[in-house]
Amino acid sequence: MTKITIAKGDGIGPEIMDATLKIIMAAGAQIEIDEIEVGEKVYLSGNTSGISKESWDIIRKNKVFLKAPITTPQGGGYKSLNVTTRKFLGLYSNVRPCMSLSPYIKTKHPKMDVVIIRENEEDLYGGIEHQQTDEVVQCLKLISRPGCEKIVRYAFEYARQYERKKVTCFTKDNIMKQTDGLFHQVFDEIAKEYPDIENEHWIIDIGAAKLADSPEVFDVIVTLNLYGDIISDVAAQIAGSVGLAGSSNIGEECAMFEAIHGSAPRRAGQNLANPSGLLQGAVLMLNHIGQSDVASKVQNAWLKTIEDGIHTYDIYDETNSHKKVGTSEFAEAVIANLNQLPQKLKVVNYESNKVLQLPKYVRKAPAVKEIVGVDLFVHWSGEEAETLAVKMKLLKHESMQLSMITNRGIKVWPEGFRETFCTDHWRCRFKPAEGKQMKNTDIIQLLMRAADQQIDIIKTENLYTFDGKPGFSLGQGQ
Repeated sequence: MTKITIAKGDGIGPEIMDATLKIIMAAGAQIEIDEIEVGEKVYLSGNTSGISKESWDIIRKNKVFLKAPITTPQGGGYKSLNVTTRKFLGLYSNVRPCMSLSPYIKTKHPKMDVVIIRENEEDLYGGIEHQQTDEVVQCLKLISRPGCEKIVRYAFEYARQYERKKVTCFTKDNIMKQTDGLFHQVFDEIAKEYPDIENEHWIIDIGAAKLADSPEVFDVIVTLNLYGDIISDVAAQIAGSVGLAGSSNIGEECAMFEAIHGSAPRRAGQNLANPSGLLQGAVLMLNHIGQSDVASKVQNAWLKTIEDGIHTYDIYDETNSHKKVGTSEFAEAVIANLNQLPQKLKVVNYESNKVLQLPKYVRKAPAVKEIVGVDLFVHWSGEEAETLAVKMKLLKHESMQLSMITNRGIKVWPEGFRETFCTDHWRCRFKPAEGKQMKNTDIIQLLMRAADQQIDIIKTENLYTFDGKPGFSLGQGQ
């Protein structure tokens, strides 16, 4: 018997959770339930996180969380509870299977069977944003080696467990050579440990286009947080419907399971909602807690129900559907099909699966780190880079000299183009003078001179090499 935490959420959440629990309990799930309240009511009660400390304690104790969709109130600075939960609990891996159910669910891709495995904690979802000048705001993209190694290894282990043949990596490392470049590098390193599984890399833009056009050429896709968020919804929709897809969020200690769709408040309380997305999340949960026999029974019964044409309004169509039903009636139909198998859709059998056990990340020996320059970011409303260069050269220091100015990443000094449009946000790069070495105290002196000259330094970034390799990008056009 496994104790789990559930939250019925907002909008259609309570209806689809009741239907889901009814189905899996009828199938013989060996679970005990602790229910907590999260979401809109908690937010509006004055708790800006949408969850109480007591609820956190229950989730952390039980380790397994089945969550219905919630509503995050607009405005007021409320943070997404989904993102918060994933990061607080270290749920680094988001897994979204996307399989077509043709011809019973309309799709242009009848042979599609793709699993998107998305890094879940890092990237732009750190939510670290600042307004730096009148015209420019920034969002920090943070990618770590531990984050890359954990998600890539999970993707290969998942592929091996589910007898998948290929893992594809999506990045944009032709542009973001440091961040996406690290993800691609780690993918190549770990792929060598799985010679039985094919591996490949695609640039995200053409990869997403290929996924939308020919998803049958992909098997398991592993990618960074933002890209994974986008392409997993695309994949679910082209498979048939976002409303049919569930996801798991897996960490080293805890796990959360959910539908990928929202709370749909306009459909709440009408016995209309399709519980399939949350039910798919529950199937992933049952596999995770070692009840794969029950997961197989539920999944095959659900496939049989879809095959029988017993459909809720969102997927009903006069050509392929036999009967339009509500939420509770759909659940009853799935229960009636327990112990039956689909005739045309692919029968599943998860019973040989074992719970994935991944090794903890082992930190590498630190590299030799040497400071080799500094970028000073300047708020300046002038338009001529040459004029700014004159001002910045006044900060000259015996150990450092101005080497480059960029605006929005493009080099504008020396030898900039007059056609380049510039904002009020400038990056001024100082490198060691010939034959000199830099120290951190040199940067402090540089900043003090900028203050004396009333130059508005809004940010600094030290430039380092690691084992002799540059840990920073060139200016575009260098």
